[in-house]
Amino acid sequence: MAEVNVLIPSLLRPTAGGQEGLRLGVDPGGSTVAELLDAIGAQYPLFNRRVRDETGALRRFVNIYLDGDDVRRLDGLKTRVAAGQEVMVIQSVAGG
Repeated sequence: MAEVNVLIPSLLRPTAGGQEGLRLGVDPGGSTVAELLDAIGAQYPLFNRRVRDETGALRRFVNIYLDGDDVRRLDGLKTRVAAGQEVMVIQSVAGG
């Protein structure tokens, strides 16, 4: 099975076993961003709760990039990810 690399930001690493990145298998025809998040969430449920809301939508302070392109400007969570592509999760930081 082919793989994609999912980069995890430092703020979310504790929710993903402390890992900087995860290698996930994708179907030969590719997988969607939602399917990749489902796979991560199956192993790391807290990660999933930090990234998506109770409806499954991306939280507004989380951005996901596919090879540098914001998936919200593509097809959102339905964006297809092919083997060899890189997915980067970014969590906004706010405070005062």
